[in-house]
Amino acid sequence: MQPPSIPVNDHTASFDWPGRLRAAGIHLSLSAVVAALAALLVFALWYPYPYGELSGGRALFLLVVSVDVVLGPLITLAIFNRRKPRTELRRDLAVVGLLQVAGLAYGLWTVNLARPVHMVFELDRFRVVHQVDIPLEILDRTPPGITAIPLGRPTLLSLRPFRSEQEKLDFTLAALGGVHLSARPDLWEPYEAGRERILAAARPVQDLARRFPARAAEIEAALRKANAEPAQAAYLPLIARKAEAWTVLLDARSAQVIGYLPLDSF
Repeated sequence: MQPPSIPVNDHTASFDWPGRLRAAGIHLSLSAVVAALAALLVFALWYPYPYGELSGGRALFLLVVSVDVVLGPLITLAIFNRRKPRTELRRDLAVVGLLQVAGLAYGLWTVNLARPVHMVFELDRFRVVHQVDIPLEILDRTPPGITAIPLGRPTLLSLRPFRSEQEKLDFTLAALGGVHLSARPDLWEPYEAGRERILAAARPVQDLARRFPARAAEIEAALRKANAEPAQAAYLPLIARKAEAWTVLLDARSAQVIGYLPLDSF
């Protein structure tokens, strides 16, 4: 007498790999389109060159988007099943989509908080100021005509001269405590107002080439890109949060920024 046969479920067939892969592929394509639009916002508006490197925007955005873009399609791959009732399947996919959108929104909010809002001339250098650097309690001290947290690209500002030795001492002590001078709205002034001090602090580009002969070709290429002659250009160091110090190239007559170099010129 033979033992009764035990039915074997064909889990591979019921898993519907072609359907799941197709659904995950569609989800991945849609996620990639959304990620591309988010990248346009971040790198064209919030972190234009060179801030993507100076302020860590590229690494932060890639971390946020890669997790969001990969996890959504993977969850779809796991839950998609055409044997589910259509209402239940739509509900599951909608929940995944909402969670993914919420995750992307939170990630972009984080990137926005960390974004650069100003590049400020500070005594003898430029410093990148990020939204998170500015103390909220002194935002109301922003001078008229200056937007403390612009919605678009970072703006150029200058620090006004100290009004007294006591003010200089107070703000210097505050800087030692973590609030650097360039992050104080009550010290900001329009960039043009500091033009003479900027030009007085700037150094001739010829000096930069003499200091770094191995980078001479790179310096010349940056000047060519800016359509500037070496005799008409100057430079100042630039410091930010994530990167080593860079160099800002300036027009030696107007003090307008004409280029950047990944070079520590301190």
